[in-house]
Amino acid sequence: MGLSKRLFDVVLALLLLPLLAPVMLVVVVVLAVAQGRPFFHVSERMKSPTEGFALWKFRTMTVDAADGGISGGHKAARITPIGRILRRTRADELPQLWNILKGDMSFVGPRPPLRAYVERFPGIYGLVLKSRPGVTGLASLHYHRHEERLLARCTTPEESDGVYVRSCMPMKARLDLIYQDHASLGFDILLLLRTIRRVLS
Repeated sequence: MGLSKRLFDVVLALLLLPLLAPVMLVVVVVLAVAQGRPFFHVSERMKSPTEGFALWKFRTMTVDAADGGISGGHKAARITPIGRILRRTRADELPQLWNILKGDMSFVGPRPPLRAYVERFPGIYGLVLKSRPGVTGLASLHYHRHEERLLARCTTPEESDGVYVRSCMPMKARLDLIYQDHASLGFDILLLLRTIRRVLS
């Protein structure tokens, strides 16, 4: 990660923290009333081909100790009513400000993958993870909704995995590498503004 990109991430995160902290507190209170503890979902993601980190989100699903893998239609019944709202507005990702401040993530970059996929497809992720993972990015903006529709049709973990590997992962990797080829501070700001516009719309 370039020094200017890291500096931009830290400064923006510190500016946003006082504004978003009250919002996150309200979310915690709503979660406490509506669905109880735990308030957060913490899962391992990869920031390099060999290094994992704990990704923080607000919990949007009922707890399942055996949970793992891609979230396809087979998990839809576990999404809570509050969870649907948080996902739709992407408010479930607000705790990732902590990941940004720690240096695990950037505001803009490829979405951080599961270890299982990085180990299964080292050639792809060896290239993709040359960029620090991000909260949003080119693939998130241009493919996320299509990916959700494809995975929503899956009724088993095996089907979700197959669709993700055959259809979603190659397209997302292609977009992530296009981002990598054109990465700049200006491009990051443009993608952030487009993300904000999409959330507000």
